[in-house]
Amino acid sequence: MSALRKKFGDDYQVVTTSSSGSGFNQPPPEKKKKRQRFVDKNGRCNVQHGNLGGETSRYLSDLFTTLVDLKWRWNLFIFILTYTVAWLFMASMWWLIAYIRGDLNKAHNDKYTPCVANVYNFPSAFLFFIETEATIGYGYRYITDKCPEGIILFLFQSILGSIVDAFLIGCMFIKMSQPKKRAETLMFSEHAAISMRDGKLTLMFRVGNLRNSHMVSAQIRCKLLKVIKIIWQLFPSGLHLSNNTVCP
Repeated sequence: MSALRKKFGDDYQVVTTSSSGSGFNQPPPEKKKKRQRFVDKNGRCNVQHGNLGGETSRYLSDLFTTLVDLKWRWNLFIFILTYTVAWLFMASMWWLIAYIRGDLNKAHNDKYTPCVANVYNFPSAFLFFIETEATIGYGYRYITDKCPEGIILFLFQSILGSIVDAFLIGCMFIKMSQPKKRAETLMFSEHAAISMRDGKLTLMFRVGNLRNSHMVSAQIRCKLLKVIKIIWQLFPSGLHLSNNTVCP
């Protein structure tokens, strides 16, 4: 009984021979282990950065790009949470003004002019804010001219709402316009081939587009991973490489 071991990269195949019988007793070849891809088919490099120092502060310094790069479930969560917190905060401010001025107890008095008409409690203050922010304007709840603090709060509400809308809606629009899912309809050949092309050995593979729409100015970048073994030899005069390069 003898064993022959052949090495192809990191995969090994064992072939056994037996002296008895007229043939060889060869076991079935082992299944090739599936390696993790360095570059996914959508073009994303499967590289993780770690131990860089100050990663959180670097991501927060460019918050807009960080939100765009997040997954959809986190984007939707932040989108809903931000609007909910902003709505509750502004509704609380309108309710607080009405509470301090005593409008909640005098809202049904026809001779009294409140800051915001027809605001009796927190739900009515919340509805007033939603009607104002969404520019619905039913006309039942409105600000009167007897409330300067309400006018200032209304201006602050308009500025804050414009900033939140521009930030979140812009983030969602850019994320939806990214062509990441476009790569799902691009098919690559299962195997690559090396053949002579213009007198040179060339690595060739096929790329196909499943959609009827054409891609203009498309670019393909390839990365080749190759294991290079270097033989180091130590001499008294220094450290020599195989190509006679001296390292002092």
